[in-house]
Amino acid sequence: MIQRAIPLTFQHRIVFTHGAFDAANLTLRDLVAEAAELDGRAKVLVVVENGLLDGNPKLVEKIERYFARHADAVDLVAEPMVMPGGEACKNDWSLIEKIWQAIEFHKVCRHSFVIAIGGGAFIDMAGFAAATAHRGIRLIRMPTTTLSQGDGGVGVKNGVNYFGKKNWVGTFSVPFAVVNDLDFLRSLPERALRDGIIEAIKVSLIRDRPFFEYLESKAESLGRLDLEPVERAIRRSAELHVDHIATSGDPFEYGSARPLDFGHWVAHKLEQLSNFSVTHGEAVAIGMAVDLLYSMRVGLLDRSAGERILALIEAVGFPLWSDFLDQADAASGKPVILAGLEEFREHLGGKLTITLIPEIGRKIEVHQMDEKAVLGALSDLEARFRISRKAGAGVAVSGRDAG
Repeated sequence: MIQRAIPLTFQHRIVFTHGAFDAANLTLRDLVAEAAELDGRAKVLVVVENGLLDGNPKLVEKIERYFARHADAVDLVAEPMVMPGGEACKNDWSLIEKIWQAIEFHKVCRHSFVIAIGGGAFIDMAGFAAATAHRGIRLIRMPTTTLSQGDGGVGVKNGVNYFGKKNWVGTFSVPFAVVNDLDFLRSLPERALRDGIIEAIKVSLIRDRPFFEYLESKAESLGRLDLEPVERAIRRSAELHVDHIATSGDPFEYGSARPLDFGHWVAHKLEQLSNFSVTHGEAVAIGMAVDLLYSMRVGLLDRSAGERILALIEAVGFPLWSDFLDQADAASGKPVILAGLEEFREHLGGKLTITLIPEIGRKIEVHQMDEKAVLGALSDLEARFRISRKAGAGVAVSGRDAG
């Protein structure tokens, strides 16, 4: 056997800015020019999620003007490709083929750039296309939602859905850069603007108690979606996510632990059951609540700490129940949501590893979940919702009225 170590070093760049496509903003221009220094002008292919145009109707025109202004360093090979986004785009293989076709037609190579502008699902899809063309085109991600700017968009995963399973096909590929233009947050609908706050709470719970306390102190203004604390929360969330990727020793997830997926075994299944009418952030909030109540039931988490966390989640505007949790399996009569555990096990390579919170700012990993206690946690969550509903505060997230 011939065996050699292959040490690799990646630079993971996350840039925060306002007005990335204002002519005087040199963030994008300098990123591309620095990389193309030895090769002259770099080719750039831009793909844009179509939903962005609702709140930014002149975005395509602005992008074209920006690259025309900086044509000394960058060559925009075609007008930006406007494509469908949202979770549905990850189920449409033809979109990947269209990006491949553009890369081939315009002779975009590994010294060129694909710039993907949109939400997390769109960047997942476009990033997968870039990572698989020519074995990897340099990708600049431009996430446009709170969820993607603080979490998924700053990661190293690309993926699309297959076999009806989320992210079944995908790659690990460190993007050339992530450019978070905070101005995009101003045009987000309320649900999308709120979604990223839950990922900030999540990462604070597993890594940073002082950050949790900051979020708690700003709960009222975060609930109102005031932009200043939202932007601060997104920046710190992004930093903590990137710190984990860079320092965990397992950026490409060869192991079975995925602490950043706290609350996600419920969330991923709930999204599927709702046909994605429940947003990712709403599903994660509910998933975290289930795991917190489970931890309280089994004596892992002090009840006062658990109630404190649940109170923050509710204070920033997340309902903690969905009708889709009521769906029962026809054969067993058990809640369908329990299948999320087995799907999570499969996604992790056969060994179940669930992150739980024994105290604020610290995580542990468990390799089994007591089904009776999980069912009890679901019952606790429903009872909590019914009580709050009677008090006039409860709203279920489901895409239909709660039963």
